[in-house]
Amino acid sequence: GGSFWEVAGKVLLLLFPTFVLVAGVWGTMISLYTIPFRLGHTARVLTALLMSWWDAARMAWFYWVGMARFLIVFVGWIWGLLKLGVGLIWRTVKSLVLSPFALLDSSSRHPGVPWLAFTLLIFWSMIEATIFTFTLRPTMSELLADLTGYTVNPLALVVILWFFLFIIIGGSFACIQVLNEAIQTRAFGQIVAMVGVEITVALFEVLFLYRELIDAITPWLAQQGIELGVVGTLGLAFLGWTGVRGMTWFLFGRFGTPALLAILGRKAMEGQQGAARPLAGADLEFWRGPINALKAEHEWFKKEAQHLVELLTLPSLQLVAAGFNFLVVVVAGKPHFTLPFRSLDQVLASTPFITTGKHHIAEGGA
Repeated sequence: GGSFWEVAGKVLLLLFPTFVLVAGVWGTMISLYTIPFRLGHTARVLTALLMSWWDAARMAWFYWVGMARFLIVFVGWIWGLLKLGVGLIWRTVKSLVLSPFALLDSSSRHPGVPWLAFTLLIFWSMIEATIFTFTLRPTMSELLADLTGYTVNPLALVVILWFFLFIIIGGSFACIQVLNEAIQTRAFGQIVAMVGVEITVALFEVLFLYRELIDAITPWLAQQGIELGVVGTLGLAFLGWTGVRGMTWFLFGRFGTPALLAILGRKAMEGQQGAARPLAGADLEFWRGPINALKAEHEWFKKEAQHLVELLTLPSLQLVAAGFNFLVVVVAGKPHFTLPFRSLDQVLASTPFITTGKHHIAEGGA
C-alpha cells in the first residue's frame, strides 16, 4: 500500500538478500540431509556451509554499504557536473566581458595589425552601403526598367546594388590612403594624379550617393522655409561627404585602410614581423592539442563509467554468488566463488568448470 518509491526502495534493499537467505536455507537443509552419504567428507561439508553463511552475511552487508556508496558517488557526480556547467557558463560570460579589454591591452603592449580599426572600417562600409542602397533603390529601379523594359526583381537589385556600393565605399578609403602615402613620400606627380582621382571620386559620390540623401531630406528643409537650388544641394552634399569621410578617416580609416590593402595584396604591413610562412609544426601543434585533450577526456570518462558500473553491479553480483555457493556446496561439497570480488574484471572473465580436486575454488567467479 506504499508509494512507488517506497516499494522500489524495499525491493532494492531486500530482494537480493532475501534470495541469498532462501538459497542458504535450502542449500543448508539439503546438504545436511546428504551428510550420511558423505561420511568421509563431513568436516569439509560443514566447514563449507559455515563459510558460505559467513560469506552470505558479509555480502549482504557489502550490498547495503555498496548501494549507499553508489548513491553518494552518484550525487557527487551530479554535483560535479553542475559545478562544471556553472563554471563553464561563468568563464564564458567572463571571457565575453573581458575579451575586448584583453584585446585592447594586448594591442597596446604588442603592436600589430590593427584588427579593431580594420573591423570598424568593414562595418562602416557595410552600414554606408546599406543606407545608400535604400536611398538609390527607387532611382535605380526606374532607370533599369526604362533601359530594359522589364521590372527588375527588387531583391536581386538590392543585393547587386549593395555589393556595388560596398566596393565603391571601400575604394574611396583606398584612394584617400594612396593620396596620403603620396603626400608623405612627396611624390608630386603621384600627388597631382591622386588629387585628380580624389576629386573624381568625390564628385561621383556627391552626385550619385550623397545628393540622393540630401534630396531625401529636402522636404523637411522646405518645411523649415529653406529653399535649396542645384548649387545648394550639391554644396550640402559635398559638405556631408567631407564631414563623413573626415570623421571616419581620422577615427579608424587611416589605421584600417592599410590593413585592408595589405590583406588584399597579400603583403605584410610595414613594421610588422613574422611575415614568414608559419612552419608545418605549428599547424600540427594546433590540431594535436585538442585531439590529445579529447583522447584524455575519453579515457577519463571511460574509467569513471567503469567505476560507476562496478559500484552498481558488484554488490548485487556478490550476493548472487553467495547464494550460488550454497547450491554448489550441495553438489560438490565446497563453494565455487571466492568472495568478495575485487573488481569487475573477475566477473567479466569466463567461469571455469567445477573440478573434483580438493582445493579448487574459483577466484571471484573468474
